[in-house]
Amino acid sequence: MNVSWHNIKAIILRELRIIRKRPIYIMGSVVTMAFCSIFFLSFFKDGLPHDLPIAVVDYDNSSLSRSFAQQLNSTQLGKVIKYDTFKEAREDLQKGKITSICVIPEGMYANVSANRRPEFTFYINSEYFVGGALAYKDILTMVNLANGAVQREVLRAKGLTENEIIGRIQPIQTDIHEIGNQYTNYGYYLVNILLPGMLEMTVIIILIYSLGAELKYGTSRHLLKTSGGSMLTALIGKLIVYTVLFSAIGLIMIILLYHWMHFPINGSIWNMFIDVILMILASEGVAIFIIGLLPIPRLALSIGALYSILGFSLSGFTLPIETMPPYIQGLAVAFPLRHYYLFYCQEVIFGAGFAGWWQEVIHMLVFLLLPLSVMARLRKAYILQNFPKN
Repeated sequence: MNVSWHNIKAIILRELRIIRKRPIYIMGSVVTMAFCSIFFLSFFKDGLPHDLPIAVVDYDNSSLSRSFAQQLNSTQLGKVIKYDTFKEAREDLQKGKITSICVIPEGMYANVSANRRPEFTFYINSEYFVGGALAYKDILTMVNLANGAVQREVLRAKGLTENEIIGRIQPIQTDIHEIGNQYTNYGYYLVNILLPGMLEMTVIIILIYSLGAELKYGTSRHLLKTSGGSMLTALIGKLIVYTVLFSAIGLIMIILLYHWMHFPINGSIWNMFIDVILMILASEGVAIFIIGLLPIPRLALSIGALYSILGFSLSGFTLPIETMPPYIQGLAVAFPLRHYYLFYCQEVIFGAGFAGWWQEVIHMLVFLLLPLSVMARLRKAYILQNFPKN
């Protein structure tokens, strides 16, 4: 497996001709990432959902209940829609027209005045998880505020001072600090991993397709002939082309997020360049391993797509890996996106620098060893061409 730079150059030129003749490579890489960037950044441009339709069924019709509905409507998240009956509100909730229902019981004002505890009833549409959770949080916050306002008036009537009133209503004051996302912006939370995850998927799918196309179109022997019979030379020539392409996409993505869009970052943008390039190299190692282990283009593409999708779930950015079963926690290390996320946390959120993410560098470099285990099998498949081509 002697590496010849002359043959590598021939492979590079051959691959560039293939990319020029088959638009699917540019469509699947540059166009796909451009579309995903525009889509996600536009979708999350407001940070948080707002004007969520919240139904209020007011059976009390008192000044207190109307004040509660007005305050709920004045919040950023909620937009109050009043209903006369619970039946009408329930039907719209089932149709998905509203996110939640808040039922104000009859006699609420009288119960509050008599120092009794009225019961509010909430109905949340959890089919839309984010909308339902935010609507529930909004309603619960306003109920607590209304409860505090009522208690304050009662205590004032008893002659207590403001300090004594606050001490009874809120004996413990919560001081919240949002690390790395002080605006609680869903865009900062999600896009930082969604776009790199889409890039990882693109790298795996495109590279599997490129290597599998040699089998599909029966050109694998010509590839080996161009490489001087060396599988290593053939892979290096192909990888140089795709590594340069995907690295350019990854660098533009990092500049887009942390420079043009001003996503918060406590560390260095240059270190994030290292992170995305390492993820690309690790994803290429996974792609070669999959097509080498299963040199059947259709099957390898299916496995690559499934693997990439699982990477989103097992990266840990939506659900902490530590809360998953132990065998799932061990499985998570088999995904480059997981190590990208841990690198991202140390650099972007904590600004820890090399001391925080050097282990993730080693983990991602380990993925580069995977092709060595299947190189002989892939070379044999290229020579014999005895695997299904579809």
